[in-house]
Amino acid sequence: MSTKLSIILISILILVGVIVSAVVYPILPGQVASHWNASNQVNGYMSRFWGVALMPLIAIGMAAFFLAIPEIDPLKANIAKFRGAFNGFIVLIVAYMLYIHLLTLVYNLGIVFPISAAMIPAMGLLFVFAGVMMGQAKRNYFIGIRTPWTLSNDTVWDETHKLGSKLFIAAGILSVLTVFLGENGFWLMMVLILGAALVPVVYSYVLFARLEKK
Repeated sequence: MSTKLSIILISILILVGVIVSAVVYPILPGQVASHWNASNQVNGYMSRFWGVALMPLIAIGMAAFFLAIPEIDPLKANIAKFRGAFNGFIVLIVAYMLYIHLLTLVYNLGIVFPISAAMIPAMGLLFVFAGVMMGQAKRNYFIGIRTPWTLSNDTVWDETHKLGSKLFIAAGILSVLTVFLGENGFWLMMVLILGAALVPVVYSYVLFARLEKK
């Protein structure tokens, strides 16, 4: 995906979020539910204003930061090699945040539903795409599995990201399936995500040490 197209799509997504927020703002309660526990029970509230404004503002900030990364990274030439996948990931992140925002608005309009059942599949798909991008990522200081060992060696970077890509994709697919397990599914998803994140870190050290011995 080109940078220009990604900026257009991000702008449209954020604009949709702002318009929907403005339309429903007058009919939302003064305090809106903003956080749920693993049992889908509300355990956090915020004011109506921040309930409609916070997520679009965060999305704008994150999109701006991600779009700036390829310009400020000392290894920007490496990012250019997978810029298309990275641009797609930025759009997906913003789309995910807008999706969560819309779920929150719907819930606060009185349509009560198990919010985790709607969130988990989207999160799983996000991890699948992150895994796909990870498989294409080249060494840089902002994107990917950045450990002292991957940043020190291209071979360690490439091999660690091959493993990380497979683990993230598998964790994403399995996370989608956990939606059928109720509250236990949420905790299983957390275990899958943590495992996918931590195993490559350990692997990068082991591989680096092995190559140093050679």
